[in-house]
Amino acid sequence: MTMPVNSRLQLELTVERFAYRQPFRISGHVFTETRVLVAELSDGEHRGRGEGAGVYYLGDDADHMMAQAEGARAAIEAGASREELQTLLPPGGARNAIDCAFWELEAEQSGRPVWKLAGLDAPRALASALTVGAGEPAAMAEAALALDPDAPIKLKLTGEPDLDIARLAAVRAARPAAWIGVDANQGYTIDTLRRLLPALAETKIAMLEQPLRRGAEGDLDGIKRPLPFVADESAVTLADTASLVGRFDMVNIKLDKCGGLTEGLAIAREARKLGLGVMVGNMMGSSLSMAPSYLLGQVCDVVDLDGPTFLAQDREPGVAYRDGLIHCPTGIWGW
Repeated sequence: MTMPVNSRLQLELTVERFAYRQPFRISGHVFTETRVLVAELSDGEHRGRGEGAGVYYLGDDADHMMAQAEGARAAIEAGASREELQTLLPPGGARNAIDCAFWELEAEQSGRPVWKLAGLDAPRALASALTVGAGEPAAMAEAALALDPDAPIKLKLTGEPDLDIARLAAVRAARPAAWIGVDANQGYTIDTLRRLLPALAETKIAMLEQPLRRGAEGDLDGIKRPLPFVADESAVTLADTASLVGRFDMVNIKLDKCGGLTEGLAIAREARKLGLGVMVGNMMGSSLSMAPSYLLGQVCDVVDLDGPTFLAQDREPGVAYRDGLIHCPTGIWGW
């Protein structure tokens, strides 16, 4: 429940830039940096922070997030609550940043950590996938070998069946015992997907994320799914969740897509009711983005919160990755 705010709030907005250690390639895009919107809410005594990385395929970049947040400034500083924020701003990075700032502010005001306010159990370290960007098969196998041997692996595919099949074979040969999932980032059509599916089974891939473009979900009707299909770009908000049944087996919740922890938790609850599995992912933000998602991850089947591993420099303190797990120190956010 949203805590009452007893004084006018001050909203501070900044854009920060995080360079990647090296270019990161997925289907249709190469990323070299992440620009994030950081929101800070203060009542004069307590403060809350949140970070939004936006949604690149929806045009939700730093400038767009800043413009949306500035448009809501007057209402927020006049006393709008976190619950009212859900209709004040649309889903996206701006609402995510401010929603998470509200959660942390409420935690400081109440003297209770966010996980208690959200009705969750005390957080525990989580197995988090580490991602290998798309590249030549041998290079991807080498990258997979360099990862923590205890960590799950997620491979980026590009929608080129022959090359993707070679990538699968190379990585599986390098890491024969690893849990491996793949993410096509909308790169396939239904015809090319049919060529890929036997190779996914042969190489014992654990899940396939977003094979077709957003809007082409109907093409999956009637197709046999030999492994779990995961909706990412096809599942942006709570309103999308019901349409996934029968076409996907799991939903990938990202706080930047749905607009914050408030809606992220609601999607997780709805997905469970519908018989869908639940995954938490990220849009490559810093540890300030990972911390709220880490709480959502406590109720998820699959966790993919490796964004900071791609950054040349993360925040301090930051999340830690060891023994195949993501650890979130208490000083990062929400405690």
